Amino acid sequence: MGTPGEGLGRCSHALIRGVPESLASGEDAGAGLPALDLAKAQREHGVLGGKLRQRLGLQLLELPPEESLPLGPLLGDTAVIQGDTALITRPWSPARRPEVDGVRKALQDLGLRIVEIGDENATLDGTDVLFTGREFFVGLSKWTNHRGAEIVADTFRDFAVSTVPVSGPSHLRGLCGMGGPRTVVAGSSEAAQKAVRAMAVLTDHPYASLTLPDDAAADCLFLRPGLPGVPPFLLHRGGGDLPNSQEVREGRNSNTKHHQRKEFQAFLVGGRVPSLEAWVGPL
Repeated sequence: MGTPGEGLGRCSHALIRGVPESLASGEDAGAGLPALDLAKAQREHGVLGGKLRQRLGLQLLELPPEESLPLGPLLGDTAVIQGDTALITRPWSPARRPEVDGVRKALQDLGLRIVEIGDENATLDGTDVLFTGREFFVGLSKWTNHRGAEIVADTFRDFAVSTVPVSGPSHLRGLCGMGGPRTVVAGSSEAAQKAVRAMAVLTDHPYASLTLPDDAAADCLFLRPGLPGVPPFLLHRGGGDLPNSQEVREGRNSNTKHHQRKEFQAFLVGGRVPSLEAWVGPL
């Protein structure tokens, strides 16, 4: 038995997928994403890979871009990983379901135990699943239904699994994330605050919390590679994209409560990196 929450962010590998040109349209798979600067996204993707490999010392695995999978770089939706178990998801959008094939193969090659979703009534996007190191919260959203949440509970039986209603078009992790082993970071929108209040009612564990001005800033990933000389690291959107939230993260906003700022800063070790996603595997 270790310290509660110490498993959060433990990792040795990172899995990313290249950015296809088809991502630039932002209209595929029903995601409703805005058009983006393709060249900038590809540059940021390269920076992300460099950060994961060089700064964190992770073994980096990269899947090639596939034009038929415009949202393929958003690997967070394709699997839920804890310990040596990987639950392959069943995305809400049928157009996105082929994305899991390459991810499944990569995780199998790493020796993880693969769990599949065979129920055609289930939908589960991985970014609706928030692991705190102590328990799971699963967002019930446009993208994930009750049956999907039940399969998360069936797969990870050593942990409590609670469901959180998510309003609007967001995933749960588009509203809140873990800024450290005991710190929940959330956006300031009503949807984000409603989700955090629901989590507070459902949990038996104490968590500190920090509210950021932008919901997008709460979509972060706390990493603890466990390698000699490598400190914990928070993977988050660059401060230039969301300057107000960056000020709060760094404790430079006078409206931030002192006790929240002090506790949160203890966990924020790392620099600014792009917002494209990577999947991180267990030690």
